[in-house]
Amino acid sequence: MCGIAGLAGADGARHEHTVAAMGTSQAHRGPDGTIHAATADGRAVLAMNTLLIVDPHALPGPYLDRESGVLLAYNGEIYNYRAQAAAWGIPLAQRETDAHLLLRAWAKLGPSCLGGLDGMFALAVYDPRVGKLFLARDRLGEKPLYWRLDGGRLAFASEVTTLTGYGPAPLVLRPEVIAIETPTGVDTPFQGIQLLAPATLLTFDVATGSLDQHVYWTLTGRQPFTGTYNEALAKFSVVLTEQVPLRAPAGDFALLLSGGLDSSVLAYLLRPPVCVTVRYPGQDRLDESQIAARIACDIGAELVVVEPDHIDFTKALPHMMSALDYPMGNASTFSECMAYRKTAELGLRVVAGGLGPDEFLMGYVRHSLVLFGAEAVLAAGMDAYRPLAAKLLHPAREELDPAEAVTRLVLRGPDPDNRIHDLVADTMDKAGGDLARGLTLADLATAWRPLVMTSDKLASAYALERRSPYLARDLVELSYRLPAEHKIAHPAQGKRILRDAAKAVGLPREVWGSRDKLGFASPVPAWLNGPLAAWADAQIRTALAEAPAAMRPLLEGGLKPGGRFDRTRTQALMAAAWLGDQTVRAAA
Repeated sequence: MCGIAGLAGADGARHEHTVAAMGTSQAHRGPDGTIHAATADGRAVLAMNTLLIVDPHALPGPYLDRESGVLLAYNGEIYNYRAQAAAWGIPLAQRETDAHLLLRAWAKLGPSCLGGLDGMFALAVYDPRVGKLFLARDRLGEKPLYWRLDGGRLAFASEVTTLTGYGPAPLVLRPEVIAIETPTGVDTPFQGIQLLAPATLLTFDVATGSLDQHVYWTLTGRQPFTGTYNEALAKFSVVLTEQVPLRAPAGDFALLLSGGLDSSVLAYLLRPPVCVTVRYPGQDRLDESQIAARIACDIGAELVVVEPDHIDFTKALPHMMSALDYPMGNASTFSECMAYRKTAELGLRVVAGGLGPDEFLMGYVRHSLVLFGAEAVLAAGMDAYRPLAAKLLHPAREELDPAEAVTRLVLRGPDPDNRIHDLVADTMDKAGGDLARGLTLADLATAWRPLVMTSDKLASAYALERRSPYLARDLVELSYRLPAEHKIAHPAQGKRILRDAAKAVGLPREVWGSRDKLGFASPVPAWLNGPLAAWADAQIRTALAEAPAAMRPLLEGGLKPGGRFDRTRTQALMAAAWLGDQTVRAAA
């Protein structure tokens, strides 16, 4: 995965060495070259870490349009770039890539070209014709981009620690981190540094220092799909089978194959030469490797099985936290890290995974709990989720407001100021009364950010490009528009329309008929209460000795054992490792 960094201001060129250092600090994102370039007017310097995917012989960025002077630093993939080049009348040579299309489109059309791009990206464009720096992210935030203002200059980077190296940024413990394990919105744990929101264009006027942000795409306000279920299934199947294969690279790549519905459908549609799965010996409930083996056999792919143990976790933790920039709540973090490491060892550069259907097609048990009620879910044979359902069960049997129900299900710590409740309520209000859409929007506002950020950052740490084919624009928009009964018709089985599409594709019954969602879940919480208990306590206590006061409650909470659905101890350990990494960086 590529990386970008840079700075714009009236004296931008004077800071060329600073930008060069910023690029070097994230060079692991682009093993094919880290280069920086100053604009002709001396007001901006852009750096780019290049990972060549589309053409291994292409020149690394940044990219300059000599006629207009527009300079581009770019991270991502535009999957429809050749179609858009034809639509916009922009010539592309045979070996030119999506970066060349984006550069010329911006020179010709300006920011309006963003509406035609279907892909994942974070980009920086300096246009000397208007004296402005533009930053933009893709619709669902697959590619990260952080920024900060300082002394009339705007600095940006793909990794937040790149910007902490640019200048002091005191640690700030956001209350949301205690509540749901991650910052929300555009906040970061560093004062003065923000994450650019998905689907957002930031414009910085170098001469005046003024800044403007504009959302160029949104899910809300779209008309519901009004056809029958069979019509919806036909439409969904066409979009699925047309859009997903477009996300397959031309060369060899790997698929993260858990054995569940989402990744198995990708296997049949993408036909990867290599599938990577993670298995934990002795953890039968987490083991879907037999199904993964059958899927890989069906499509003629090599199946690579990774079997990490608790010792591997202790060795991997420092590297994971360095790669992530800051702690993020994600149950599959360790499994993903091990899968990416193996993929890189195989010499591959692209890895695909199944993010998306759970959020857009009601695939989480919490969706069923809100839509059908706790009693109905438990009666449907989902008794293993009783600890989660208990958050909604009360002796008086009073009806909970949907926003309150969602909040109780996503909270993993206290929410004393109702920040998460208010965020969930405000987000769900935008769904226009459709509860299923409201659940999707609530997911995107709370749990989504750490999922996509973890995927990008961990993959990038191993110089891999991570692709999520289900996030194709047309597929996302159609999925959001579908009525709830097209997505889930039974308390124990969400993603109805994807399951029926999977039948048509030819997947075996044990995949499309499965009730439980495992994914790449790991036994880390159990390890921390078992064989790694003493080690975890020692790590947390060491961090407590010098932790900022605001971090102490988080760390202290990790000294208590937790249950199956409690990741407090895991979160505290990750925070401890992160604080240790911050200390090392400061010393360096």
